[in-house]
Amino acid sequence: MLGEFERLALAAGREVMRVFHAGCAVDRKSDASPVTEADRESEKIILAGLRAAFPAIPCVAEEEASAGVVPPDLGGAFFLIDPLDGTKEFVNRRTDFTVNIALVRNGVPEVGVVFAPCSGRFFSGRPGRAESLEISEDYEIVSRRLISARAGIAPLAVVASRSHNTAETEAYIRDLGAAEIVSVGSSLKFCLIASAEADVYPRFGRTMEWDTAAGDAVLRAAGGMTRTLDGKPLAYGKRNQPGDEDFANPYFIASGRLGPTT
Repeated sequence: MLGEFERLALAAGREVMRVFHAGCAVDRKSDASPVTEADRESEKIILAGLRAAFPAIPCVAEEEASAGVVPPDLGGAFFLIDPLDGTKEFVNRRTDFTVNIALVRNGVPEVGVVFAPCSGRFFSGRPGRAESLEISEDYEIVSRRLISARAGIAPLAVVASRSHNTAETEAYIRDLGAAEIVSVGSSLKFCLIASAEADVYPRFGRTMEWDTAAGDAVLRAAGGMTRTLDGKPLAYGKRNQPGDEDFANPYFIASGRLGPTT
């Protein structure tokens, strides 16, 4: 399964970069968030591949969900897809947008890939094994190396959202006394912790499950964890939530092996 995820992420990333270089119009969804041809074409590639290879496993994908297309029953396992995480970065010609594919089983992000096609960074994870992949200009996997989240030692290195920072996040970072703050878009924040380049990612702002599942899977495979503010592992497949929409996440803290959780 992980091999198919990697293949599809590379194919989708190639299409994302075609649109990035060619340019495209920016539309607005009902929630006013941006969407482009790259989002739609990437999602088509991923969904076609997953549905052909794994027809029994339902798919939840950002653009389909925005159009109201969601499987009525997710069962014990389902795929979560964000075909272009960091659309704002894409539109603003920044490099840290990503393609994200994850398998969720019994509420846990179990397998995931995160591909940043502009920078060439590629991360994959399955239970007990997380890797950073080197990608050629022809979108081929050249090599792999194991990665592992580190035990955070104060002062911590913190990753924060470039486009969605909040006063609560800034207050949390001040309380940590962090020595380094890395501002980056998209699910790469999870992957920087997984690869021991940072220690903690606090998110006191809006996210959806497709935003986080793939990066969270990589982080957990590397020995880290994402927890809600009450210390529980962030769960997936959340539906019929009182006062919130399906698949919306609460605030959370992602961290390395011994990083802070609250």
